[in-house]
Amino acid sequence: MSQQHSELSAQQQLEAYGYKQELKRSVSTTDLLVYGLVFMVPIAPWAIFGTVYNASSGMVPLVYIVGLVAMIFTALAYAQMAKSIPLAGSVFSYVGRGIHPTAGFFAGWAILLDYLLVPTLLYVFAAESMVGIFPGTPRWLWALVFVAINTVINLLGVSSLKVANRVFLLIELVFVAIFVVIAIVALTGGTVPGASFSTDQVWDPSKVSAPLIASALSIAVLSFLGFDGISTLSEESTGRRGGAGTAMILALVIVAFLFVLQTWLASALAAGRDAFPEGEAGNAFFTIVEQASSSGWATAFFAVNVLAVGIANAMAAQAATSRLLFSMSRDRQLPAFLHRLNGRLVPQNAIIVVSVLSAILVLFFVGQIDTISSLVNFGALFGFMLLHVSVFVHHVVKGRSRNWLLHLVVPLIGFLIIGYVLLNAAVEAKVGGIIWLVVGAAVFLYYRSTGRSTEVGSEGDPA
Repeated sequence: MSQQHSELSAQQQLEAYGYKQELKRSVSTTDLLVYGLVFMVPIAPWAIFGTVYNASSGMVPLVYIVGLVAMIFTALAYAQMAKSIPLAGSVFSYVGRGIHPTAGFFAGWAILLDYLLVPTLLYVFAAESMVGIFPGTPRWLWALVFVAINTVINLLGVSSLKVANRVFLLIELVFVAIFVVIAIVALTGGTVPGASFSTDQVWDPSKVSAPLIASALSIAVLSFLGFDGISTLSEESTGRRGGAGTAMILALVIVAFLFVLQTWLASALAAGRDAFPEGEAGNAFFTIVEQASSSGWATAFFAVNVLAVGIANAMAAQAATSRLLFSMSRDRQLPAFLHRLNGRLVPQNAIIVVSVLSAILVLFFVGQIDTISSLVNFGALFGFMLLHVSVFVHHVVKGRSRNWLLHLVVPLIGFLIIGYVLLNAAVEAKVGGIIWLVVGAAVFLYYRSTGRSTEVGSEGDPA
């Protein structure tokens, strides 16, 4: 990025890259922060608390502290690229502009696996929970209800999305506060026999080991996926240049604090048990709430969790996915109809395609949470690795930057962390991910063989 471009506003930079302003610029940096928090779900630990408790020998807060340390390097890398290249395509745009258009295609294709499947995964999670509330009802029906609700909100435009995000975030934060009160009252009043607040729930030297930290790292990194979705709204931001990067880092730190606070209290209420039985791990958090308060509160927490996952989180994921499809279509990497906007200046066709695909995939993946989770993880991690490479190439190799900390040390550490997690991912994740990349290679070669350009628009040229 030249010095001249670094002095331009985000919209001027967009035009300098050969694009005209099409998406509606009405999203402030605060809106981006709210969006990122909703995407990561401040109450995310509720659903997986028991599983993480068992894997971490009861030191769940440690998992999220490790996750923050690990992911802050990727957040800083995103911030650097979002500031230099304020486009809607996330790693597709960053890698394509930072390294080479071919690398950008594969980065976009890889993270497309993540973005296309995340809404489906969330609908499957929410549907499972709804069956728990209403036994005997079909899972697919609940999943389709959530798909329909989120599609309508996204089609109504960014303004509707902003309002919905604020409402859902407020509800989640209120219930975080309620849980804190319930936990403190229970811990100080002796409501749960044997429960006590201690630093052992964060770091117990007798239990900490290298394999445990490595296992925690794998869980933790994947728990923070979603902050990167902020970058997909870069072209709708009204804030200063670099606002998306700032929002990503703030969202990551805030949500990590909320994760650690909630899991520390929940671990204390677990009363020093070694592990939760396999059949109870899935609802361990809600069982703890019931023991510390009442069954009524446990049901209320359960319902809020369903809404947070099935609507708030999935709605944010659908918005991010549609912007990625929009960006790749604009650069002729996907069919042109995905680039079309409606009267509210949102990518209508892309939103509808995500909804239809989610509806179809839900029917296929109901009951296969582990499989779809592994595929989501591969796409995100592969895209993150290329992102770190793009920071180095774009700033140091091409830009002659001498900011060795942000443009060499940070991306190198981030690359090694993500590479380690990807290397130790489940076999199913690696096999499925490689198959997806092979399909992407076939698409890429088809474009080339038919004379269709796979090059993104160059600076100053229409895209």
